[in-house]
Amino acid sequence: MQIAARMSRLGSESAFEVLARAKALEAQGKSIINLGIGQPDFPTPPHVVEAAIKALRDGHHGYTPANGILPLREAVCAEIAGRYKVNVSPDRIVIVPGGKVTMATAIEMFGEPGAEIMYPDPGFPIYESLVNYTGAKLAGYPLLEKNGFAFRAEDLLARITPQTRLLIVNSPANPTGGVAPASEVKKLVEGLQRFPHVTIMADEIYSRLVLDGDGTYASFIPYLDQLADRLIILEGWSKTYAMTGWRLGWGLWPSRLAELATKLAINTHSCVNAPTQFAGIAALTGPQDAVEEMRLAFRRRRDLCVAGLNKIPGMSCIKPEGAFYAFPNITGTGLNARQMQDGLLEQAGVATIAGTSFGSHGEGYIRLSFAASDQAISEALERIATFLSQVKPKQWA
Repeated sequence: MQIAARMSRLGSESAFEVLARAKALEAQGKSIINLGIGQPDFPTPPHVVEAAIKALRDGHHGYTPANGILPLREAVCAEIAGRYKVNVSPDRIVIVPGGKVTMATAIEMFGEPGAEIMYPDPGFPIYESLVNYTGAKLAGYPLLEKNGFAFRAEDLLARITPQTRLLIVNSPANPTGGVAPASEVKKLVEGLQRFPHVTIMADEIYSRLVLDGDGTYASFIPYLDQLADRLIILEGWSKTYAMTGWRLGWGLWPSRLAELATKLAINTHSCVNAPTQFAGIAALTGPQDAVEEMRLAFRRRRDLCVAGLNKIPGMSCIKPEGAFYAFPNITGTGLNARQMQDGLLEQAGVATIAGTSFGSHGEGYIRLSFAASDQAISEALERIATFLSQVKPKQWA
């Protein structure tokens, strides 16, 4: 058997690997607090669940259009108009089984040997994995703690080359919780006018989880006119509506790329399952109380987590402005990121993710998800402090 060489270039997502290890330890009777996996610990709102059940009972059991049912695409357009005062055609919306599909589609469209794709480092690990898979040149750009782990437009623009085809930005960001200021979004859009050969994909999956103030978010969508034929928006339901397992996302594409994205859907997954699409309509058009409830809960937990981390000798943590991740600096502990991850899991019973799982610039950090109960976060912080008070870095040499 000879497998295509490109398969060896696929990476993985360490959160799922750590989850599997944590489950194995739990099966052995060990107490594990899981701050590794990135999903809300809230249930999907009941009216959303009921909409899917009703769709099944009403007989929606068959194929749908590859780009999604029209009522759902229209609901997405209404959401865009309501939030950003921008009108878009439903023909530019492609419904997909989870945000990763928009990501994979965009990277497949632009990635090939000789091309270059820019992505954040530290950043969601599948960016790098998929870019590498296509054979394109990996062009990770650093997100720095001193900048709140948010991109700086001048830095990104300075890194663009004639080979750059796609620029990926993510705000609010995984794994850091960094949120790009509106001023930097505007500067980046203005600067990209000098580089008409570059398409931008904005991963805005956490857009409803800006934790401070009223949650106002600086999206790229208001700049559709300036970037009309080269802006891709990645969005979905997973984080906003606690629907990670439903696998439902949407992409906003330039018209000519929407056709290609739909064609790729036909060649791969055919369509998103019908009842989930009706659930998506209910989520967008129904009560939004649960969304705000989660946002405020994550803000409270963020504050609890950051305050606790900053009390632990050897650790420091800036306040993430979005998503539900803390990305503490651990350089003062004497342990590297992987040592910290493994030690906390195996000895302290706390599942976290090494910063290096998100790129080379993640060394010196770990990611903790505060999408967990206040009690779980408090106990995890106590376990981390106890672990670090007992560990001797030289034992990890």
